[in-house]
Amino acid sequence: MLTRVIYTAVLVLVAPFLLLSLYKKKPGKPAFGKRWKEHFGVTPKVSAHSPVWIHAVSVGEVIAAIPLIKELKAAHPEQDIVVSTTTSTGAEQVEKLGDLVEHRYMPIDFSFAVRGFLKAVKPQKLLIIETELWPNTLQTVAKADIPITIINARLSEKSRQSYQRIQPIFNLVRPTLSQVLCQTEADAERFAALGIDSSKLAVTGSIKFDIQVPKQIREQSSALRHQLGKNRPVWIAASTHKGEDEQVLSAHRAVLAKQPSALLILVPRHPERFDAMFELCQQQGFETQRRTALTSDNGLDSDCQVYLADTMGEMLLLLGASDVCFMGGSLVGDKVGGHNLLEPTAVNIPSLTGPSYYNFKEITQALLELGIVTVVEDSQQLAEQVNRLLAEPQSDLVDKTSQFMHANSGALQRTLNLL
Repeated sequence: MLTRVIYTAVLVLVAPFLLLSLYKKKPGKPAFGKRWKEHFGVTPKVSAHSPVWIHAVSVGEVIAAIPLIKELKAAHPEQDIVVSTTTSTGAEQVEKLGDLVEHRYMPIDFSFAVRGFLKAVKPQKLLIIETELWPNTLQTVAKADIPITIINARLSEKSRQSYQRIQPIFNLVRPTLSQVLCQTEADAERFAALGIDSSKLAVTGSIKFDIQVPKQIREQSSALRHQLGKNRPVWIAASTHKGEDEQVLSAHRAVLAKQPSALLILVPRHPERFDAMFELCQQQGFETQRRTALTSDNGLDSDCQVYLADTMGEMLLLLGASDVCFMGGSLVGDKVGGHNLLEPTAVNIPSLTGPSYYNFKEITQALLELGIVTVVEDSQQLAEQVNRLLAEPQSDLVDKTSQFMHANSGALQRTLNLL
């Protein structure tokens, strides 16, 4: 009890700063408008009856949840689903699901706010995508006899050590969880080391392996590639972070020295950085065009060197129009820990990653062993490997990537079975 009181007192102090960051206006970031009240539990009632509540904190988690949502609705068309997000960019992704779900913002981690949410939504169960564990929220939900399952749960060694340093707070979370469905055996072992009972742990694999690339996306990728230049080499820097773009642009300059017609598709991770990245590309002397300025009637200029992807939720489409992928979040020290390499693998292109990929260690190492992924230490190595892969396409790559994805698929069905 004392631990929870201390935790809540600290939360009262830091909440204004968290909210300031959340509500701060940034270019490309949708506004919350009057819906900011939902973060305090002033939640509009839903039309859904006894819905399944899925929490996906932001864009990445929403995208990961989409196959699960579609499978749940296919198996149980009458089942209502409410998806909560913390961020407005996540909400924007949920809106693309149309009538499949209803969206509400997740209340901040105060019991009164969570009670307001529960009163309005009346969920039958809570499914949390990946690892978003807020003590007051989970205790309030569990007290209302609502079972809580963590889906696609992952816990890096770095995160385990961080939780261990605040073990008394994690102990508030531990008894509230009904199931923890882990991506790997190593994830399960790390949760067990924190005290999660083995009876609550199961290894399902990652639902991200069950990526289906729709025919429509493949057709759109083909059309985009035609616009970009069917015969020119194209590489993509996906989900880049602050401090990484300069390294990517430096590498692209070296790529252009050997392959003057090469095109870089630059995809910043966060939409609020779109304008700044456009200015950076221009300042560094690259002929740059934005995706939002490209239409079917307005093709890419032949002298364009950088194509800035200033849209959200189109990663598969953009990857499908590329020859080589560099996955961001991996050349900025240990701040991010990389991003998921399964999407480029699903569209059968080789990938490069920086040395920091601890968030996806098991998947990345498996891809490294098959030669589908290569680690680069800096911008110089990045340029060298991009040039190599553009000049020497791997003839057996499609077979390797397809076999890898097929061998590891099935997590979605295993997850549904356990639910």
